[in-house]
Formats: sequence, C-alpha cells, structure tokens
Amino acid sequence: MKTLRLLLFLPGLGALAWGAVLFSEYAFPLRPDVFGTLGWLVGGPLVHDVLLAPLIGAVGFALSRFLPERSQTPVKTGAVLSGVLTLIAFPLLWRPFGGAANPGLHDADTVTGLLVSVAVVWLGVLVAVFLRRKRVIEG
Repeated sequence: MKTLRLLLFLPGLGALAWGAVLFSEYAFPLRPDVFGTLGWLVGGPLVHDVLLAPLIGAVGFALSRFLPERSQTPVKTGAVLSGVLTLIAFPLLWRPFGGAANPGLHDADTVTGLLVSVAVVWLGVLVAVFLRRKRVIEG
C-alpha cells in the first residue's frame, strides 16, 4: 500500500511543481491581470469549501434520509450529473465569449442546451426509478 501511495504521490508532486513553474512564468513580472488570476485561484477553492461542499453534503444527506432506497442511487447519480453539466456550462453562462473561439460553439444557446441536457438526465433518472420499482414489484 505504501508503494502504491508513493507511486501516486510522485507524479502528483511533479504536476504541482510543473504548475508552479508555469504560473511563475505567467505571473512575473507582476501585472494587474495576475491579481485577478490569483483571485480565481484562491477564491475558487474557498467558494467550493465554504459554500458548495456543505450544500451538496446537506442535499445528499436529505436525499438519503427521505427517498426510498430503490430511488436513492438514480437520484444521486442524476444530481451529480446535473452538477457536472452545470459546471461545464458555467464559463459560457458567466461570459458568453469568455473562452477560446470554437466554431459552432458560441452561436448556440448555452442556457437552452444546459436545460435540455439536465432534462434528459432526469428523464433517465425517472426511467431508472421506474424500472427498479417494476423489478421490485415483479420480483
């Protein structure tokens, strides 16, 4: 087990060192945009740890307490997928042209695409819950 941890630790440490080298090349000499980048680098983890993680933990706890056991796995999976889809869409929701130009990407309606994707996920959740319920009734 110690060998496995070491094998996982060393590449992670190398990636961290490489990230520090790349950031130092970007940051020095200091410019005003570096402080905005530092704000994102510090603010992102703070927002996650202070707001998002406790909220998601509370939702997960509530789901495990109030949903029937056969519905818990599909609903939790749907919640995770909805969160991931929202996280992926966030940069384009925040600033429509904030990313690099990608032909065909910026001419789409991001909000509608996100809503349709999340609706498909929850339709899948409903189907999974129905199939589980049907198996319990038949079995």
